[in-house]
Amino acid sequence: MADKLLLGLIGAGIQRSLTPALQETEARHHGLRLHYQLIDLDQAPGAFDRWPTLLPRLLESACVMGFAGLNITYPCKQAVVPLLDDLSEEARAMGAVNTVVIRDGRLVGHNTDGAGWAWGLRRALPGADLDRVLLIGAGGAGSAIAHAALRLGVRRLCVVDSDAAKARALVLALNAQHGDRAEACGDVAQAADGATGLIHATPTGMSKFPGLPLPQALLRPSMWVSEVVYVPLQTALLQAARSCGCAVMDGGTMAVGQAVGAFGLFTGLEADATRMTQHFEQLVGSG
Repeated sequence: MADKLLLGLIGAGIQRSLTPALQETEARHHGLRLHYQLIDLDQAPGAFDRWPTLLPRLLESACVMGFAGLNITYPCKQAVVPLLDDLSEEARAMGAVNTVVIRDGRLVGHNTDGAGWAWGLRRALPGADLDRVLLIGAGGAGSAIAHAALRLGVRRLCVVDSDAAKARALVLALNAQHGDRAEACGDVAQAADGATGLIHATPTGMSKFPGLPLPQALLRPSMWVSEVVYVPLQTALLQAARSCGCAVMDGGTMAVGQAVGAFGLFTGLEADATRMTQHFEQLVGSG
């Protein structure tokens, strides 16, 4: 492995991402020089509207410019899959990629979202009741988390998405791999009734997409709430959940978990999860 690496993040609305600082600082602790470049689809006029046609060109450019890898985020996690040369078993099962390793011109997709989320849940909510969990969002992050949640022991997973076909497709894939434990739910109020936990996996709550992903009245003190958005860290959902007395897991926990996994894939080295967590907390506190 080279002692100098060029990495990047492709996504929309990512200017406040903490991933560059996390990856660059962890690399310095291992004696590596690492530059992490944000490739923000919101920065060029009209680029967000054209991202499906831009994505193949961005991947090609990354290879030409000598990138060692890329992180992939909203809205590209599923669209990037057919553009890659190969997929890890995890990414293939989830149908979504958040990490692309580039070696000798080949692009290999991985997914550290699911493992990162599970790592975070065990840390933040070790006693979480996994009997009946509501998942809002069947996109790239939602798909990865859904698989991880069922592996973690969720007994019944109710999937809600504004695109009903996407929710049904995810449920079919989940049940094929994990047994008949997932269902697509068209009504969020019905799905929330009796849920012991809520996982939110859509962009709602980001600075670009403010608001709540469901009516606050559906939250109950007995329900734990897991958020994937971490910019801002205290989303409207988390604020509402805390005011209702819910135990919560913020998106920063998952962000660190997936970053630890990505660092290992990019560098072949083991990141110090405790050190990266402390660094994340410092960055949030100074932001």
